[in-house]
Amino acid sequence: MKKFLLFISIFVCLQSSAQEPYKVVAYYTGNGEAIKQYPLDKLTHIIFSFLKLQNDTLTFRNGDQQKSLEQLTELKKQYPHLKIMVSIGGWGGCAPCSELFASAEHRDNFAKSTVALFRQYNIDGLDLDWEYPAIEGYPGHRWDKTDRNNFTELVKAVRKQMGNRFLLSFAAGGFVKYLEESIDWSNVMPSVDFVNLMTYDLVNGYSPVTGHHTLLYDYNPEQESTRKCVEWLLNKKVAAKKLVVGAAFYARVWANVDSVNNGLYQSGKFLRSVRFKDFESYFKDSADFRYYWDDKAKAPYQYSPSKKLFATFDDKHSIEEKAKFVRQKKLGGIMFWELSEDELQDGLVDAISKGLK
Repeated sequence: MKKFLLFISIFVCLQSSAQEPYKVVAYYTGNGEAIKQYPLDKLTHIIFSFLKLQNDTLTFRNGDQQKSLEQLTELKKQYPHLKIMVSIGGWGGCAPCSELFASAEHRDNFAKSTVALFRQYNIDGLDLDWEYPAIEGYPGHRWDKTDRNNFTELVKAVRKQMGNRFLLSFAAGGFVKYLEESIDWSNVMPSVDFVNLMTYDLVNGYSPVTGHHTLLYDYNPEQESTRKCVEWLLNKKVAAKKLVVGAAFYARVWANVDSVNNGLYQSGKFLRSVRFKDFESYFKDSADFRYYWDDKAKAPYQYSPSKKLFATFDDKHSIEEKAKFVRQKKLGGIMFWELSEDELQDGLVDAISKGLK
């Protein structure tokens, strides 16, 4: 009987551990009404992007943004599992960060204003999206090597004010230069709940050569990839459960691309982004696009020989592969940019949810 009870106890413990949910983290820039159309039951976190830095105080950009945030936090009554977070920064949105967060006084004021805002509006946490500390990010934005330490001190200041009541995460570049130079991982990670790895835009709009922008596996030494990013961090002893890999709900399209290798790894000029919910109309047969799958990278692409257009993106197939990778590595989950670019039904959120089960 004792052996039987011991077996049941172990079985229950194992089941409890196995059922710890993966994170499905949605960045969202839309309004609080439109979001109700999406499968919110399949999300664990919504990161409302982006709030405003007014001097060293976290605040809203306008009344509409404040109203949307209030509507988002109301969703927790219907979806009690859902965490509503807010983000600052983004590409082009952190111009004052280097100078501002170099000051201990400003870091403390920011931390205090953030916690006050959270208490007032029932917000669950903060995502820091500084692109990028200590290395060049958005053209013309100030950066300095001291940003690395200042980011650490910022995280510590925010956590001190938050205590254990609120969540703290940050969006991290998915490329090696960022991993090596921007963050003091050993001193930052103990203070954050998870890190959102931007394992997309790995070939960005400034690149004169096409490539996979959100590939899972690299197979050339110079390639960035999700695998390379994750394994770099695991080798630095970052907890696997704190790593949330990124997926892109949009394509990147290059123009004037030669047909060699169906446009992959060819010269071209970045043209535009295309939302996932517009894929069917943009990649229609009349535009002469043809679909290809790179089995080494586990990434799709499309090429139009008549228009000389090349596109790189995530789709349901690549999401399935990323979910499998998350399960194999016992990572924290998948985040994506961004929810309003998905189909309302049977979209990439559904693919993530299915893949992580």
